Amino acid sequence: MGSDRAGIGDKEAIAYIRQMLGELHNVAQREGADMLCYLIEMAYVEAGDVQAGRRPRSIMHAERDKSSGMTV
Repeated sequence: MGSDRAGIGDKEAIAYIRQMLGELHNVAQREGADMLCYLIEMAYVEAGDVQAGRRPRSIMHAERDKSSGMTV
């Protein structure tokens, strides 16, 4: 199991991401941003699946968790 620079383990990082997605979903819902709500909800579900071990972290076979290169 790897960890990031702040010392957060892989499972804790995914849990944190999922928590933040839940908060973002609430903000998007208050703003009436239906498409954002949907996309955030999909990411929330995906994070839950990763947490539960139902999905791998990455769909890339040889390249674990590679970014798409998109800046946010």
